[in-house]
Amino acid sequence: MQSVGRIVKVWLKNEEAATAVEFSLIAFPFTYLLMGIIELSLMFAAMSTLDYATNSAARLIRTGQVQQSTGDPEQVFKDALCAYSSAMLDCTRFQYEVIKLDSFSDFSSYPPSFDDEGNLMSSGFDPGQVDDVVLIRTAYKYPLLTPLLASAFSDTSNNNKLMMSTTVLETEPYDVNQVVDEL
Repeated sequence: MQSVGRIVKVWLKNEEAATAVEFSLIAFPFTYLLMGIIELSLMFAAMSTLDYATNSAARLIRTGQVQQSTGDPEQVFKDALCAYSSAMLDCTRFQYEVIKLDSFSDFSSYPPSFDDEGNLMSSGFDPGQVDDVVLIRTAYKYPLLTPLLASAFSDTSNNNKLMMSTTVLETEPYDVNQVVDEL
């Protein structure tokens, strides 16, 4: 087995430069492919983080902690969403809606709607009360940086991939008289 230093010396002394030309031909496509794989991996990790954050923040609605908080319920939900996703996602890019439904079958009556720029048009924030069915939908526009990858996977003209997570749940029979100070 040759040492790395010896291989580099042989490569540098090669007067035909065939090795350098071959390397230059494959270096750019290889680097670009590697960057694309890394970006796709980060995008899938961001999707998983969005699902986790949505489900964790939805749990606070399910258990009545959002409804019973001393502060603004929407701000409590948003803070929880950000706290569960701050390692991967930018909180300022979150879009969400929380809608009280009459039953689980009403879910299909509330499809997501978007404006011309691809932003989620929220139907408001109503976390319901005890034993209510609630739809929680979050959206995040993930920026893609690799040029060809962005044109293949983006949903908008400014190279963003729209990621969504939806949860429909029934709130638990929590104690309506108990006030939750901090989450």
